[in-house]
Amino acid sequence: MMEWETVYKVASLSFVVGIIFGAVVNKTNFCTMGAVSDWVNMGNKGRLRAWFLAIGIAILVTQVLQFKGIIDLSEAIYLTPNFGWLGSLSGGFLFGVGMTLASGCANRTLVRLGGGNLKSLVVMIVIGLTAYMTMRGLLSSFRMNVIEASNINLANYGLANQGIDTFVSSGLGIDSPVLVRGILAVTIAAGLITFAFKGNELRQSFDNLLAGFSIGLIIPAGWYITGVIGLDDFEPLRLESYTFTGPTGDSLMYLQTFSGSTISFGIAAVFGVILGSFLYAIMTGRFRLETFISRSDMIRHMLGGVLMGFGGVLALGCTIGQGITGMSTLALGSLLVLISIIFGSALTMKIDYYQMDENGFFSSLRHALADMRLFPASKKKG
Repeated sequence: MMEWETVYKVASLSFVVGIIFGAVVNKTNFCTMGAVSDWVNMGNKGRLRAWFLAIGIAILVTQVLQFKGIIDLSEAIYLTPNFGWLGSLSGGFLFGVGMTLASGCANRTLVRLGGGNLKSLVVMIVIGLTAYMTMRGLLSSFRMNVIEASNINLANYGLANQGIDTFVSSGLGIDSPVLVRGILAVTIAAGLITFAFKGNELRQSFDNLLAGFSIGLIIPAGWYITGVIGLDDFEPLRLESYTFTGPTGDSLMYLQTFSGSTISFGIAAVFGVILGSFLYAIMTGRFRLETFISRSDMIRHMLGGVLMGFGGVLALGCTIGQGITGMSTLALGSLLVLISIIFGSALTMKIDYYQMDENGFFSSLRHALADMRLFPASKKKG
């Protein structure tokens, strides 16, 4: 009976924190796709700084929990010795493209749904179905036989995991990984927080500050819930924190098999975020029903949902799951996913910009790559 009590206790706490998560994101308009868009299209780094502030705080607090022995991050999926470099790069890129097409990442989709956006309901269903198909269904064979076939077992090279600190310790021949991890955690977190506060866009915006601090603390709260509250001597729960691609698929399956299923941390988080956003929208009068404006709008959003569901599973997470939660563990794979998501999103935005001038796709792609200095500038006008 104890294991069931632990499961429900963890799910309940995840649900409550998820409500806070959803309300904060709705209030502050925190959006990773929006952060990249503001930066690429307007040169405004306000929401980008809030995102990086959240990452910095999450790293700092999570590593303190690890250092004090409160949680054991070696149990997290991000730090296994099975290094999925191809999944990180390709999945992150596809997720970045998808979130741009769908007007927001998986987390933002749930928040917009809570605010009455029916387009997000469709995107959520598509993300969930595609994610589940990639985890356990039709697309799982491709994932296992193509993407995961390229995984590198770091144990064969004497590396215990894919932590950045592990690579540094091994490369420098240092036998004190705890010291290296501490130095790296403080250095990276301090760098991110310094970057965040460097611009007025963050310092002068209460919403950006609230989003950065709140989400930065919510991630280690998730680690604590599953790593401490969920620690059961008979059947301990998996150590995890907030992520939304895979759990969206699990949530759809849970709704269909409720009587024979058990709620999890991730499923409770999904429902909590939707409810939190809904409650905030209702209390502030911001609840508005919104639908697709055209067939092309629907197709674009559905394609974005497919790419997010597929890419998110390949990458083992989304902008929150890898971009903040994974980064808090100092995993190299999470860093690759974060970079790939930003690149995929920025590239898609630039292609969209050039297609507004009725350029073809490949012409727009050349222009976009030239803007990003990945294609000879002399070819840009060709």
